[in-house]
Amino acid sequence: MERTAVNPVPWSVEMGFNQGEVVSGHTRTLYLSGQTATDADGKPQHDGDMAAQLALSLDNLEAVLGEAGMSLANLARLNVYTTDVDLLFQHYGGLAARLGAARVAPATTMLGVTRLAIPTLLVELEGTAVA
Repeated sequence: MERTAVNPVPWSVEMGFNQGEVVSGHTRTLYLSGQTATDADGKPQHDGDMAAQLALSLDNLEAVLGEAGMSLANLARLNVYTTDVDLLFQHYGGLAARLGAARVAPATTMLGVTRLAIPTLLVELEGTAVA
């Protein structure tokens, strides 16, 4: 698989994501459902704690990737939904650090939403991975 970053402007790279990515030579695509801060039984965790919810959501995203024989390095697209954009920005460095450690900068969109499926959840991560 070959990935080519597309960045007509440099600011997004500093935040840990590319404006676009051309992916060629891949044989599998995984579309990941939104992953949130829930335990193995689907019970919400870390009520009111954005940092902990973001970390657990990313753990759950990685678990789905791992089950498919992939890792964060395969993530080509990441959508981030949050009920509090300002609060998420305070903790975005944790997400960017984990993506950076995986040497990946997926095309990313962040959206502020009124609420998520479970009212106590603050963030949800949805992605597309290629291998």
